[in-house]
Amino acid sequence: AFFKLPSDSFKYLGWCDIEEHDVRGNQLHCPRVREGPSEEELFFRGEEHTLKKRKQVTDTEKWQKKLQENWENCAELNLSFQDLGDLYQLENFKRILQRLIRVEKLWLVDNSLTDLSALRLPRCRELNVNKNHFTSFKQLPKIPQIQHLSLAENNIMTLSGISDFRHTPLESLILKRNPCEFQERYRQLVFSSLPNLKMLDGIPKLPEDCSPPDIRAFFKMCTIL
Repeated sequence: AFFKLPSDSFKYLGWCDIEEHDVRGNQLHCPRVREGPSEEELFFRGEEHTLKKRKQVTDTEKWQKKLQENWENCAELNLSFQDLGDLYQLENFKRILQRLIRVEKLWLVDNSLTDLSALRLPRCRELNVNKNHFTSFKQLPKIPQIQHLSLAENNIMTLSGISDFRHTPLESLILKRNPCEFQERYRQLVFSSLPNLKMLDGIPKLPEDCSPPDIRAFFKMCTIL
């Protein structure tokens, strides 16, 4: 037999939808921001009883929720592993990202992200987007103050667009387990595009990384035997 727990009707509510607390978004370093299932999905699951706690939200309540989220004053945030299985969840996720105007450290690991090019993070110094589905540097957010960027385990095929970071203070870049890692003279190409870079894939800049690359090899792939 199926027995409902006392908290069962609250299990799909967001942290700021729970009454009688004053926790703000900038106080949470690793919040769960994924929204619960839609009303149709709850009906098919046989969990429509959870809708009893949902109500029509007034404009005043929306404003109060925005103030409580307070994403604008968040300096460090981990939004990894959000399991964004539905479009409306992804839209809410991007809504939050657009409000991170003061964030300096941001982790977005394993969220199946493909394109954040419309996003601007003006103060972000450290960004980790490992284990997503980016295929190009052009799909990354605008991050003019970036110092440490981690893109491991994406699907970036070539180094095209990497020079967009030439005029940023980027010091450390991780591209491990991307197809572009197997290009001929990969390290020389990266360092020639980013002269101020100090570390690539966890290895400091070496003297042999400073030799000018053969431009003809830029789009070639090395042969692995």
